[in-house]
Amino acid sequence: MLCVVYKSPRKEGTYLYVERRDDFSPVPAALMTTFGKPQLVTVLNLAKREHLAQIDIHKLRAALKNQGFYLQLPPPPENLLAQHKASIQTDKG
Repeated sequence: MLCVVYKSPRKEGTYLYVERRDDFSPVPAALMTTFGKPQLVTVLNLAKREHLAQIDIHKLRAALKNQGFYLQLPPPPENLLAQHKASIQTDKG
């Protein structure tokens, strides 16, 4: 199974995986508008892979099969202030 990976020019760390190059027909129009003009990153052969660095390959395969695309969002930013407050409470208790 091949898939094509595109990055968003508008949202850093956001990637769109589709089954065929330049075929965004399964992707909802609202998502494409928010995503911006897709920029090609790479083509992956999923049949030869057991895992990927940032995403669960089983979820990727299932999404491609069931909906024709997969959207990878960046992880949420760390809340360092909340972590610091939690560590202060731990130190006090």
